[in-house]
Amino acid sequence: MIVLLTRRIMGLILTLIAVSLLVFAVMALLPGDPAAITLGTSATPETLAALRHDMGLDQSLIVRYGQWLGGALTGDLGKSYTYGVPVAGLIIERLAVTLPLAILAIVLSVLIAVPLGVAAAARRGGFFDIVATLFSQMGIAVPGFWVGLLLILLFATSLGWMPAGGFPGWSNGVWPALKALALPAIALALPQAGVLTRVTRSAVLDILHEDFARTAVAKGLSDRAVLWGHVVPNALVPVMTILGLQFTFLVAGAVLIENVFTLPGLGRLAYQALSQRDIIVLQDVVLFFAGLVIVVNFLVDLSYMVIDPRLRGSTR
Repeated sequence: MIVLLTRRIMGLILTLIAVSLLVFAVMALLPGDPAAITLGTSATPETLAALRHDMGLDQSLIVRYGQWLGGALTGDLGKSYTYGVPVAGLIIERLAVTLPLAILAIVLSVLIAVPLGVAAAARRGGFFDIVATLFSQMGIAVPGFWVGLLLILLFATSLGWMPAGGFPGWSNGVWPALKALALPAIALALPQAGVLTRVTRSAVLDILHEDFARTAVAKGLSDRAVLWGHVVPNALVPVMTILGLQFTFLVAGAVLIENVFTLPGLGRLAYQALSQRDIIVLQDVVLFFAGLVIVVNFLVDLSYMVIDPRLRGSTR
């Protein structure tokens, strides 16, 4: 167990370093000079050179990468070229929108997909199975931003029940903030719930045909006891795997959804930084997203050991 955890933690650290190098290299290849974009076309060469020096853009890529990585390890993510404030503060401020949005989307996805997938598997060929199949196909086919636009047209424009966009801030009350996040969370959750429903149904069907499930039925246990006491817990491993992968899609989808609903989150911050060539903000946000995804997948790997004790002795 200790050897396995040590290997996983070392792999986590090496992956984060590799990702940081990749992110920095990609950002360095982006066209456009941040100093020239900041000053405009009327800037003199002397002013442009001075600003490039202040931004550290006149140094070699190796030096800039070392300074950026060293600052990231100490919590100093640098200052935004556009806003002139520490990037760490911007990320923390925008995280107050993106993190609750992602959590709400994950919770909604699980609450919809797991009961529907289990019901579909338990009554294969029945009503719930047909509903689950149609729902999963629609969820996979329809992109999240399109769902978001439809939700705005229905619940905001036509019915007037929900706001069409914007975020009032948590300081104005929990309910107004949650109300502003409701439609974006649904838009993020529904496509992922479609995938999770299909995976849950397949996993439960596979476990239902295992010998231990048939043995539990032969012992006289009720169908409900067999399903929720034996089958569903053993089907959670593939479900947890998909949840870990879905977090990646939620992070990527947040960029589009936050722009559709004009939410001041990390996704919108990354989009604005890209359009303004605020490279330091963009690479910090991308690194934060990548690190968050890697850590979540690491935690999912650890959850396997809790769900399935047989994996605790594995040294894979």
